[in-house]
Amino acid sequence: MTLLDDARAMNDDLVQLRRRLHRQPEVGLTLPRTQETVVAELDGLPLDVTTGTDVSSVTAVLRGSAAGPSATTVLLRGDMDALPVQEHTGLDYASTTGDTMHACGHDLHTTMLVGAARLLSAHRDRLQGDVVFMFQPGEEGYDGARHMVEAGVLDASGTRVDAALALHVTSSFLPPGMLATRPGTVMSAADVLRVTVRGAGGHGSAPHHANDPIPAACAMVTALQTLVTRHFDVFDPVVITVGAFHAGTVHNVIPDSAYFEATVRSFSATSHARILEETVKVCRGIATAHGLDVDAEATQLYPVTVNDAREVDDFAHVVREVHGEERYIELPHPLTGSEDFSRVLDEVPGTMAFLGTCLPERDPLSAPYNHSPEAAFDDALLPVGTATYAEWALYRLGRRTP
Repeated sequence: MTLLDDARAMNDDLVQLRRRLHRQPEVGLTLPRTQETVVAELDGLPLDVTTGTDVSSVTAVLRGSAAGPSATTVLLRGDMDALPVQEHTGLDYASTTGDTMHACGHDLHTTMLVGAARLLSAHRDRLQGDVVFMFQPGEEGYDGARHMVEAGVLDASGTRVDAALALHVTSSFLPPGMLATRPGTVMSAADVLRVTVRGAGGHGSAPHHANDPIPAACAMVTALQTLVTRHFDVFDPVVITVGAFHAGTVHNVIPDSAYFEATVRSFSATSHARILEETVKVCRGIATAHGLDVDAEATQLYPVTVNDAREVDDFAHVVREVHGEERYIELPHPLTGSEDFSRVLDEVPGTMAFLGTCLPERDPLSAPYNHSPEAAFDDALLPVGTATYAEWALYRLGRRTP
């Protein structure tokens, strides 16, 4: 039997665990129930398990019986947190909380990683090195990976991790069961621009007696789009989307201030560093031209997620060997979403890859996307992710790092 056969044999247990996690989603860095569930699921396996003190992380180390003196160490990541989204799927195992949902599929990631820990524990005698299982909280905007990296997850086995892999499920865009990634930049950096324009309020009928912040704020929004198209290379793109704009109370009152905030996406380290400075400069310049004060701050969230080319080759080889040549897709361009797994890939070579888990009755091209309150994932594909994690670890541990 293959590891994929073994993963399929545990399918019922995987589905049960995934649905239990789906019913009890938790948001952020503090996930006590999820952490407790993971620790219980790992109980009895030959793992060195530790839990985070500042965040609800779980780190488990499996030491290979076939490890030599210069053995490799690999890391598998599964994030555990949910989103503040009210679920509208109608599933019989839907979230039991009114305003929290596993809308991004992290319940599948956690389950697949538990499954991989079971598979690899059963084949410990084949492991030519150690495996670190990184169960991470706070991926959704809380930078949980940074917390775990700073706490030492990359050295949890006693030696530095040589390579890392994270799988992310998709509720749309990829056909079910397909695995996809690409070398180089695979996901964008994410930052946030927050701007408060301060003027002087007055009567709407006499704007010359006030100092209206709204036209200036609107000019900033427009100028930021021009900044993207006129100051950045179209082949190294930048995306700025203003998602919030607040000003005033009624139609005939000029307010004292206007506020907006934007998400800022970039796809290279160069553009990432430059866009933060340029956005603030544009807003300050327009405020000065209007005789207004402005507080403009660009805050870094997650850096660009960059895959190592050789690690992608290894991942693609494993997918083709285990699942078939036709099951691997090389993405033609990066995804515009962002990931804090970038924190890991900034430190060690590795791969961020994607698994299509769209429901079979839905069209991947039109199905609700991750983060939608209607996003749903086919848990029949849990064995695919579980086996991919385990097979990659076995293969990667068998290849010596030059």
